Amino acid sequence: MPVSKVRAFLSKHYHKLMQIRDTPHAVAGGFSIGVLIGFTPLLGFKTLVGLLLAWLFRCSKLAAAIGVTVHDILWLIWPLILRWQYKIGYWILHHEMPPKISRHHIRVEDWLHWKTLEILWPTFIGSLVLALPLTLLCYFVTLKLFTRYQSQLKELIAPENNVKT
Repeated sequence: MPVSKVRAFLSKHYHKLMQIRDTPHAVAGGFSIGVLIGFTPLLGFKTLVGLLLAWLFRCSKLAAAIGVTVHDILWLIWPLILRWQYKIGYWILHHEMPPKISRHHIRVEDWLHWKTLEILWPTFIGSLVLALPLTLLCYFVTLKLFTRYQSQLKELIAPENNVKT
């Protein structure tokens, strides 16, 4: 994906986020919930789970949906991120690194017999480990950006009170 398209994608979502009419905490909380859920391996359910969590924590549901979609720019490196998540989760659960598997030793039948939870659960645990620090960072950055944007907007809209005639 060219840099100009990534910049346009981020700019579009930034402006959507800043135009949400809600409290700064609700917008920052919703966005960070979306980022957290975006890292999980829940494939088709990320947006739904993000909306549900935003509703439960009384955060902006629109901001949560935007937070989930921000991960679309990572699609080129997503297999690498999933691998890191799996390795971290496996290490946390088993206190050892996962066994190395050569692609030459895997047959199609082996893929069909793998238990989903043996891969999904460590990946989910690893995704939380990677996502939690980023989620906290996103919360505070979004809170600061949204607060600054709202104050600048109020200054532009509010009539000049200091002008005396």
